[in-house]
Amino acid sequence: MKLSWLDIRGLGELKEAVLQEALHHRVEGVVTDDPADLTGLPPTLSRVLFPTGDALPDKFGEATIVVVDPARHGVTPAELALKHPDLEFGRFVEITDAPTLEEACEAARTERWSLLLFRDPTKIPLEIVIAAAARSTGSLVTVAADVEEAEIIFGVLEHGSDGVMMAPRRVGDAAKLKAAAQESVPDLDLTELEVVGTEHIGMGERACVDTCSHFREDEGILVGSHSKGMILCVSETHPLPYMPTRPFRVNAGAIHSYTLSKDERTHYLSELQTGSKVMAVDIKGSTRMVTVGRVKIESRPLLSVHAVAPNGRRVNLILQDDWHVRVLGPGGAVLNSTELKPGDRVLGYLPSEDRHVGYPIDEFCIEK
Repeated sequence: MKLSWLDIRGLGELKEAVLQEALHHRVEGVVTDDPADLTGLPPTLSRVLFPTGDALPDKFGEATIVVVDPARHGVTPAELALKHPDLEFGRFVEITDAPTLEEACEAARTERWSLLLFRDPTKIPLEIVIAAAARSTGSLVTVAADVEEAEIIFGVLEHGSDGVMMAPRRVGDAAKLKAAAQESVPDLDLTELEVVGTEHIGMGERACVDTCSHFREDEGILVGSHSKGMILCVSETHPLPYMPTRPFRVNAGAIHSYTLSKDERTHYLSELQTGSKVMAVDIKGSTRMVTVGRVKIESRPLLSVHAVAPNGRRVNLILQDDWHVRVLGPGGAVLNSTELKPGDRVLGYLPSEDRHVGYPIDEFCIEK
Protein backbone atom coordinates (compact mmCIF):
# COMPACT_ATOMS: atom_id res chain seq x y z
CA MET A 1 0.00 0.00 0.00
CA LYS A 2 1.32 3.43 -0.96
CA LEU A 3 1.00 6.34 1.45
CA SER A 4 -1.38 9.20 0.75
CA TRP A 5 -0.75 12.45 2.63
CA LEU A 6 -3.11 15.43 2.37
CA ASP A 7 -1.57 18.87 2.70
CA ILE A 8 -4.19 21.04 4.42
CA ARG A 9 -2.00 24.13 4.82
CA GLY A 10 -3.76 27.21 3.54
CA LEU A 11 -7.08 25.50 2.81
CA GLY A 12 -9.13 28.01 4.82
CA GLU A 13 -12.84 27.19 4.94
CA LEU A 14 -12.28 23.97 2.99
CA LYS A 15 -10.07 22.52 5.72
CA GLU A 16 -12.73 20.91 7.92
CA ALA A 17 -14.53 19.22 5.01
CA VAL A 18 -11.24 17.87 3.64
CA LEU A 19 -10.29 16.54 7.07
CA GLN A 20 -13.58 14.68 7.37
CA GLU A 21 -13.13 13.23 3.90
CA ALA A 22 -9.57 12.19 4.73
CA LEU A 23 -10.78 10.31 7.80
CA HIS A 24 -13.62 8.68 5.90
CA HIS A 25 -11.33 7.38 3.15
CA ARG A 26 -8.57 6.49 5.59
CA VAL A 27 -5.72 8.41 4.07
CA GLU A 28 -2.47 7.69 5.85
CA GLY A 29 -1.43 11.22 6.80
CA VAL A 30 -2.47 14.86 7.20
CA VAL A 31 0.15 17.61 6.80
CA THR A 32 -0.22 21.03 8.41
CA ASP A 33 1.87 23.94 9.68
CA ASP A 34 -0.40 24.55 12.67
CA PRO A 35 -0.18 22.09 15.61
CA ALA A 36 -3.76 22.97 16.53
CA ASP A 37 -5.00 21.24 13.35
CA LEU A 38 -3.70 17.93 14.69
CA THR A 39 -5.60 18.01 17.98
CA GLY A 40 -8.04 15.17 18.37
CA LEU A 41 -7.15 13.34 15.16
CA PRO A 42 -7.24 9.53 15.53
CA PRO A 43 -4.01 7.60 16.24
CA THR A 44 -4.46 5.64 12.98
CA LEU A 45 -3.53 8.82 11.09
CA SER A 46 0.02 10.12 10.72
CA ARG A 47 -0.15 13.66 12.05
CA VAL A 48 2.54 15.49 10.11
CA LEU A 49 3.75 18.96 11.13
CA PHE A 50 5.61 20.85 8.38
CA PRO A 51 6.18 24.48 9.44
CA THR A 52 6.17 27.00 6.59
CA GLY A 53 8.01 29.80 8.40
CA ASP A 54 11.70 30.12 9.19
CA ALA A 55 11.25 29.22 12.88
CA LEU A 56 9.95 26.00 14.37
CA PRO A 57 7.12 26.25 16.93
CA ASP A 58 8.05 25.87 20.59
CA LYS A 59 5.78 22.83 20.88
CA PHE A 60 4.82 20.23 18.29
CA GLY A 61 1.43 19.42 19.81
CA GLU A 62 0.06 16.01 18.86
CA ALA A 63 2.31 15.61 15.82
CA THR A 64 3.74 12.15 15.21
CA ILE A 65 6.06 13.26 12.39
CA VAL A 66 7.82 16.61 12.07
CA VAL A 67 9.34 17.57 8.72
CA VAL A 68 12.04 20.25 8.64
CA ASP A 69 14.03 22.07 6.00
CA PRO A 70 17.53 22.43 7.52
CA ALA A 71 18.38 25.34 5.22
CA ARG A 72 15.35 27.28 6.42
CA HIS A 73 14.84 26.01 9.96
CA GLY A 74 18.51 25.80 10.93
CA VAL A 75 18.28 22.34 12.45
CA THR A 76 18.55 18.78 11.16
CA PRO A 77 16.21 15.84 11.79
CA ALA A 78 19.00 14.05 13.66
CA GLU A 79 19.46 16.98 16.06
CA LEU A 80 15.74 17.16 16.74
CA ALA A 81 15.52 13.41 17.29
CA LEU A 82 18.00 13.70 20.17
CA LYS A 83 15.77 16.28 21.88
CA HIS A 84 12.48 14.54 21.09
CA PRO A 85 13.07 10.77 21.06
CA ASP A 86 9.31 10.09 21.09
CA LEU A 87 8.77 11.72 17.67
CA GLU A 88 9.81 10.86 14.13
CA PHE A 89 11.50 13.48 11.99
CA GLY A 90 11.91 13.97 8.28
CA ARG A 91 13.84 16.19 5.89
CA PHE A 92 12.33 18.36 3.18
CA VAL A 93 14.36 18.79 0.00
CA GLU A 94 13.43 20.93 -3.00
CA ILE A 95 15.18 19.54 -6.07
CA THR A 96 16.15 22.15 -8.64
CA ASP A 97 19.68 21.16 -9.76
CA ALA A 98 22.46 18.57 -9.36
CA PRO A 99 23.52 19.61 -5.81
CA THR A 100 19.96 19.46 -4.46
CA LEU A 101 19.43 16.14 -6.25
CA GLU A 102 22.44 14.75 -4.39
CA GLU A 103 21.00 16.16 -1.16
CA ALA A 104 17.75 14.33 -1.86
CA CYS A 105 19.63 11.08 -2.52
CA GLU A 106 21.49 11.44 0.76
CA ALA A 107 18.23 12.11 2.62
CA ALA A 108 16.65 9.06 1.00
CA ARG A 109 19.55 6.90 2.15
CA THR A 110 19.71 8.17 5.75
CA GLU A 111 16.46 9.76 6.93
CA ARG A 112 13.39 8.04 8.36
CA TRP A 113 11.24 10.33 6.22
CA SER A 114 12.16 12.30 3.12
CA LEU A 115 9.67 14.81 1.69
CA LEU A 116 10.71 15.74 -1.84
CA LEU A 117 9.55 18.51 -4.15
CA PHE A 118 10.78 18.26 -7.76
CA ARG A 119 10.52 21.55 -9.63
CA ASP A 120 11.18 20.20 -13.13
CA PRO A 121 8.46 18.21 -14.93
CA THR A 122 10.77 15.30 -15.78
CA LYS A 123 10.61 12.26 -13.51
CA ILE A 124 14.25 11.29 -14.13
CA PRO A 125 15.45 12.91 -10.85
CA LEU A 126 12.84 10.92 -8.93
CA GLU A 127 14.05 7.73 -10.63
CA ILE A 128 17.58 8.55 -9.43
CA VAL A 129 16.42 9.12 -5.85
CA ILE A 130 14.37 5.91 -5.82
CA ALA A 131 17.42 3.97 -7.06
CA ALA A 132 19.62 5.62 -4.42
CA ALA A 133 17.15 4.59 -1.71
CA ALA A 134 16.86 0.97 -2.86
CA ARG A 135 18.44 -0.42 0.33
CA SER A 136 17.13 2.24 2.68
CA THR A 137 14.60 1.56 5.42
CA GLY A 138 13.21 5.09 5.27
CA SER A 139 10.22 6.31 3.30
CA LEU A 140 10.06 8.70 0.35
CA VAL A 141 7.07 11.02 0.08
CA THR A 142 6.91 13.09 -3.11
CA VAL A 143 4.86 16.24 -3.62
CA ALA A 144 2.27 15.97 -6.41
CA ALA A 145 0.35 18.83 -7.97
CA ASP A 146 -2.75 16.73 -8.64
CA VAL A 147 -4.09 13.17 -8.74
CA GLU A 148 -2.88 12.60 -12.29
CA GLU A 149 0.70 13.36 -11.27
CA ALA A 150 0.26 11.23 -8.14
CA GLU A 151 -0.59 8.22 -10.31
CA ILE A 152 2.60 8.78 -12.32
CA ILE A 153 4.72 9.18 -9.18
CA PHE A 154 3.39 5.93 -7.73
CA GLY A 155 4.58 4.09 -10.86
CA VAL A 156 8.01 5.64 -11.46
CA LEU A 157 10.69 2.97 -11.94
CA GLU A 158 8.00 0.32 -11.24
CA HIS A 159 8.57 0.72 -7.48
CA GLY A 160 7.34 4.30 -7.33
CA SER A 161 7.58 6.70 -4.44
CA ASP A 162 6.50 5.29 -1.06
CA GLY A 163 3.95 8.03 -0.78
CA VAL A 164 2.56 11.24 -2.21
CA MET A 165 1.70 14.52 -0.53
CA MET A 166 -0.95 16.51 -2.35
CA ALA A 167 -2.83 19.70 -1.52
CA PRO A 168 -6.51 19.08 -2.35
CA ARG A 169 -8.27 21.69 -4.45
CA ARG A 170 -11.79 20.54 -3.70
CA VAL A 171 -13.77 18.00 -1.72
CA GLY A 172 -13.38 14.67 -3.50
CA ASP A 173 -9.64 14.93 -4.09
CA ALA A 174 -8.90 12.89 -0.96
CA ALA A 175 -10.92 9.98 -2.31
CA LYS A 176 -9.16 10.21 -5.68
CA LEU A 177 -5.72 10.30 -4.08
CA LYS A 178 -6.53 7.31 -1.91
CA ALA A 179 -7.72 5.39 -4.99
CA ALA A 180 -4.50 6.26 -6.82
CA ALA A 181 -2.52 4.89 -3.88
CA GLN A 182 -4.15 1.48 -4.19
CA GLU A 183 -1.19 -0.03 -6.02
CA SER A 184 -2.17 -3.68 -5.91
CA VAL A 185 -5.01 -5.56 -7.56
CA PRO A 186 -6.43 -8.45 -5.52
CA ASP A 187 -5.44 -11.89 -6.75
CA LEU A 188 -8.10 -14.24 -8.11
CA ASP A 189 -8.92 -17.85 -7.33
CA LEU A 190 -8.77 -19.60 -10.68
CA THR A 191 -10.43 -22.95 -11.23
CA GLU A 192 -10.02 -25.79 -13.70
CA LEU A 193 -12.82 -26.05 -16.22
CA GLU A 194 -13.58 -29.15 -18.28
CA VAL A 195 -14.23 -28.65 -21.97
CA VAL A 196 -17.50 -30.35 -22.98
CA GLY A 197 -17.60 -29.35 -26.62
CA THR A 198 -16.74 -26.86 -29.36
CA GLU A 199 -18.60 -25.71 -32.45
CA HIS A 200 -17.93 -23.58 -35.51
CA ILE A 201 -20.49 -20.79 -35.50
CA GLY A 202 -19.65 -18.80 -38.61
CA MET A 203 -18.48 -15.24 -39.12
CA GLY A 204 -18.41 -12.44 -36.59
CA GLU A 205 -16.18 -9.72 -35.20
CA ARG A 206 -13.41 -10.53 -32.80
CA ALA A 207 -11.10 -8.20 -30.85
CA CYS A 208 -7.35 -8.33 -30.47
CA VAL A 209 -6.41 -6.38 -27.34
CA ASP A 210 -3.01 -4.74 -27.80
CA THR A 211 -1.66 -3.44 -24.50
CA CYS A 212 1.24 -1.21 -23.50
CA SER A 213 2.76 -4.05 -21.45
CA HIS A 214 4.86 -7.13 -22.08
CA PHE A 215 2.90 -10.21 -21.01
CA ARG A 216 4.68 -13.16 -19.45
CA GLU A 217 4.32 -16.60 -21.00
CA ASP A 218 1.91 -17.74 -18.27
CA GLU A 219 -0.22 -14.61 -18.40
CA GLY A 220 -3.22 -13.36 -20.33
CA ILE A 221 -6.67 -11.88 -19.78
CA LEU A 222 -9.93 -13.50 -18.71
CA VAL A 223 -12.66 -13.52 -21.36
CA GLY A 224 -16.15 -15.01 -21.41
CA SER A 225 -19.59 -14.72 -22.94
CA HIS A 226 -21.18 -14.55 -19.49
CA SER A 227 -20.27 -12.45 -16.48
CA LYS A 228 -20.13 -15.47 -14.15
CA GLY A 229 -17.64 -17.54 -16.12
CA MET A 230 -14.44 -16.69 -18.01
CA ILE A 231 -11.52 -18.54 -19.57
CA LEU A 232 -7.89 -17.42 -19.44
CA CYS A 233 -6.80 -16.41 -22.95
CA VAL A 234 -3.03 -16.41 -23.39
CA SER A 235 -1.06 -13.59 -24.94
CA GLU A 236 0.94 -14.02 -28.14
CA THR A 237 4.21 -14.51 -26.26
CA HIS A 238 4.63 -18.06 -27.52
CA PRO A 239 6.24 -18.72 -30.93
CA LEU A 240 3.95 -19.38 -33.88
CA PRO A 241 4.71 -20.44 -37.44
CA TYR A 242 4.43 -17.79 -40.16
CA MET A 243 4.43 -14.77 -37.83
CA PRO A 244 6.54 -13.14 -35.09
CA THR A 245 5.46 -13.14 -31.46
CA ARG A 246 3.53 -10.12 -30.23
CA PRO A 247 3.99 -10.22 -26.45
CA PHE A 248 1.74 -7.20 -25.92
CA ARG A 249 -1.32 -8.80 -27.57
CA VAL A 250 -4.16 -11.08 -26.59
CA ASN A 251 -6.38 -12.39 -29.37
CA ALA A 252 -9.21 -12.22 -26.92
CA GLY A 253 -12.57 -13.14 -28.40
CA ALA A 254 -15.82 -11.98 -29.94
CA ILE A 255 -16.69 -8.35 -29.32
CA HIS A 256 -19.67 -9.10 -27.05
CA SER A 257 -17.38 -10.87 -24.56
CA TYR A 258 -16.64 -9.68 -21.06
CA THR A 259 -13.18 -9.08 -19.62
CA LEU A 260 -12.15 -7.83 -16.18
CA SER A 261 -10.83 -4.45 -15.13
CA LYS A 262 -10.15 -2.74 -11.79
CA ASP A 263 -12.35 -3.71 -8.83
CA GLU A 264 -13.53 -6.72 -10.89
CA ARG A 265 -15.62 -4.46 -13.09
CA THR A 266 -16.39 -6.06 -16.44
CA HIS A 267 -16.05 -4.40 -19.81
CA TYR A 268 -17.19 -5.60 -23.20
CA LEU A 269 -14.25 -6.11 -25.53
CA SER A 270 -16.02 -3.71 -27.91
CA GLU A 271 -15.82 -0.95 -25.27
CA LEU A 272 -12.05 -1.09 -24.87
CA GLN A 273 -10.01 1.67 -26.48
CA THR A 274 -6.70 3.46 -26.15
CA GLY A 275 -6.11 4.20 -22.47
CA SER A 276 -8.56 1.62 -21.10
CA LYS A 277 -7.40 -0.61 -18.25
CA VAL A 278 -7.69 -4.40 -18.26
CA MET A 279 -6.65 -7.00 -15.72
CA ALA A 280 -3.74 -9.23 -16.66
CA VAL A 281 -3.90 -12.60 -14.87
CA ASP A 282 -1.38 -15.43 -14.64
CA ILE A 283 -1.95 -19.13 -14.03
CA LYS A 284 -1.61 -18.67 -10.25
CA GLY A 285 -4.27 -15.97 -10.19
CA SER A 286 -1.80 -13.12 -9.64
CA THR A 287 -3.10 -9.93 -11.23
CA ARG A 288 -1.96 -6.52 -12.42
CA MET A 289 -3.57 -3.71 -14.35
CA VAL A 290 -2.32 -3.04 -17.88
CA THR A 291 -3.15 -0.19 -20.24
CA VAL A 292 -4.72 -0.77 -23.63
CA GLY A 293 -2.81 0.75 -26.53
CA ARG A 294 -5.38 -0.16 -29.19
CA VAL A 295 -8.05 -2.70 -29.99
CA LYS A 296 -8.23 -4.35 -33.43
CA ILE A 297 -11.73 -5.48 -34.38
CA GLU A 298 -11.97 -7.56 -37.56
CA SER A 299 -14.37 -10.05 -39.12
CA ARG A 300 -13.18 -13.62 -38.70
CA PRO A 301 -14.64 -17.15 -38.48
CA LEU A 302 -15.61 -17.85 -34.86
CA LEU A 303 -15.36 -20.90 -32.60
CA SER A 304 -17.57 -21.42 -29.54
CA VAL A 305 -15.95 -23.28 -26.63
CA HIS A 306 -18.23 -24.79 -23.98
CA ALA A 307 -16.83 -25.78 -20.59
CA VAL A 308 -18.16 -26.73 -17.19
CA ALA A 309 -16.86 -25.93 -13.71
CA PRO A 310 -16.60 -28.44 -10.84
CA ASN A 311 -19.73 -26.87 -9.31
CA GLY A 312 -21.67 -27.43 -12.53
CA ARG A 313 -21.61 -23.85 -13.75
CA ARG A 314 -21.37 -23.66 -17.53
CA VAL A 315 -18.84 -21.33 -19.15
CA ASN A 316 -18.66 -20.16 -22.75
CA LEU A 317 -15.97 -18.44 -24.75
CA ILE A 318 -16.30 -17.40 -28.39
CA LEU A 319 -13.03 -16.64 -30.13
CA GLN A 320 -11.42 -16.61 -33.54
CA ASP A 321 -11.66 -19.99 -35.25
CA ASP A 322 -7.95 -20.45 -35.93
CA TRP A 323 -5.26 -22.75 -34.64
CA HIS A 324 -2.98 -19.93 -33.49
CA VAL A 325 -5.58 -18.56 -31.02
CA ARG A 326 -4.82 -20.13 -27.67
CA VAL A 327 -5.97 -20.48 -24.08
CA LEU A 328 -4.14 -21.54 -20.93
CA GLY A 329 -4.52 -24.83 -19.12
CA PRO A 330 -3.33 -26.14 -15.73
CA GLY A 331 0.38 -25.73 -15.17
CA GLY A 332 0.59 -23.12 -17.90
CA ALA A 333 -0.14 -25.52 -20.75
CA VAL A 334 -0.73 -23.55 -23.96
CA LEU A 335 -3.74 -25.04 -25.76
CA ASN A 336 -4.66 -24.33 -29.38
CA SER A 337 -8.35 -23.50 -29.38
CA THR A 338 -9.20 -25.46 -32.53
CA GLU A 339 -7.72 -28.62 -31.01
CA LEU A 340 -9.75 -28.49 -27.80
CA LYS A 341 -11.89 -31.58 -27.26
CA PRO A 342 -14.23 -32.88 -24.54
CA GLY A 343 -12.30 -33.75 -21.41
CA ASP A 344 -9.57 -31.16 -21.91
CA ARG A 345 -9.00 -28.80 -19.01
CA VAL A 346 -8.60 -25.04 -19.19
CA LEU A 347 -8.12 -22.38 -16.54
CA GLY A 348 -11.00 -20.08 -15.75
CA TYR A 349 -12.56 -17.78 -13.22
CA LEU A 350 -16.07 -17.82 -11.76
CA PRO A 351 -17.20 -14.39 -10.50
CA SER A 352 -19.85 -14.77 -7.84
CA GLU A 353 -21.97 -11.72 -8.66
CA ASP A 354 -24.07 -10.54 -11.57
CA ARG A 355 -23.36 -7.24 -13.33
CA HIS A 356 -25.06 -3.94 -13.89
CA VAL A 357 -23.16 -1.68 -16.32
CA GLY A 358 -20.13 -3.77 -15.47
CA TYR A 359 -20.26 -3.37 -11.69
CA PRO A 360 -20.74 -6.40 -9.42
CA ILE A 361 -24.24 -6.50 -7.95
CA ASP A 362 -26.21 -9.13 -6.05
CA GLU A 363 -29.45 -9.40 -8.03
CA PHE A 364 -31.50 -11.85 -10.01
CA CYS A 365 -30.05 -12.32 -13.48
CA ILE A 366 -30.04 -15.14 -16.03
CA GLU A 367 -27.45 -15.28 -18.82
CA LYS A 368 -27.69 -17.93 -21.51
